[in-house]
Amino acid sequence: MKKRMIFLFTLLSLFAIAGYFCKDNALVTDFAHKNMSPCLAYPFGTDWLGRNLFFRTFRGISISIFIGVISASISTIIAIFLGTISAFGSKKMDAAITWFIDLMIGLPHILLLIVLSIVAGRNIKGVILGIALTHWTSLARLIRGELLQLKASIYIQVAEKLGKGKLYLFQNHMIPHILPQCITGWILLFPHTILHESSITFLGFGLKSNQPAIGILLSESMQYLVTGRWWFAVFPGCMLVFVVLLFYHLGKCLQTYYEQKSGE
Repeated sequence: MKKRMIFLFTLLSLFAIAGYFCKDNALVTDFAHKNMSPCLAYPFGTDWLGRNLFFRTFRGISISIFIGVISASISTIIAIFLGTISAFGSKKMDAAITWFIDLMIGLPHILLLIVLSIVAGRNIKGVILGIALTHWTSLARLIRGELLQLKASIYIQVAEKLGKGKLYLFQNHMIPHILPQCITGWILLFPHTILHESSITFLGFGLKSNQPAIGILLSESMQYLVTGRWWFAVFPGCMLVFVVLLFYHLGKCLQTYYEQKSGE
C-alpha cells in the first residue's frame, strides 16, 4: 500500500514539475507547423497557431494541480475550523453552523462557484477562492460528527472528570483521531477541485484565454472537432481524466491505509 501511494504521489509530482518547465514552450507559435496531427516530433499534435499541444497539455495539468493544492488546502482549513467550533461551541453556535453547512450544500454548486469566481476576478486567485469557499461542507460535517462522537466517549469523559481542559483533550486525544480523516479528505478534494476548475474555465467563467489551462484547451477545441482535428480535445481530456483518477486512487489508498492501521 505504501509503495502504491509513493508511486502515485511521485507520478503527480512529475506532472506538476514537467508543467512548470513547459511554461515558455507552451506559448511558442509556429505557423509553419500548424494543425499537425500527432507524430514523433509533436506527440500530441499542434493547434491552429502551431503551438505544441504536448507542452500546452502538461502546462495545463500543472496549473490544475496548483489550483487543486491551494484550494483544497483552504477548504480543509475552513472545514476543520467550522467543524471544531460546531462540536465544541454552544448549542446555538452548533445549530447556526449546521444551518450554514446545509445552506451551502443546498445552493446550486456550479452556479455559486461561477459567481464567486467572477466576483473575485477571472484569474487563478479568483478560481482558487471560488473553489475553496464551496468545497468544505462535506468535510466540515464529517469532522463535526467525529468530534461529537469523541466527546461522548468514555475515556474523554473520564479525562474531563480528572480535570483535563478542552485544549488538552483536543491536542492530545482528538487531533490524532481526526487527522487521518482530514488528510484523506484533503486529498479526495483534489478531483473535485480540478474538475470544477476545468468546467468553469471551459464555460468561460474561469481562467482567461491567454493561459493554457485544460478547460481553455477543451473549450477552444470545440470549434475544430467538426473539421476532424480530434487531437485538440482527446489528449487534454484524457490527461485531465488520468490526473483526476490518480488523485482519487491516492486518496482511496490513504483511506485504506489508515483503516488498516486503526484496525491493528
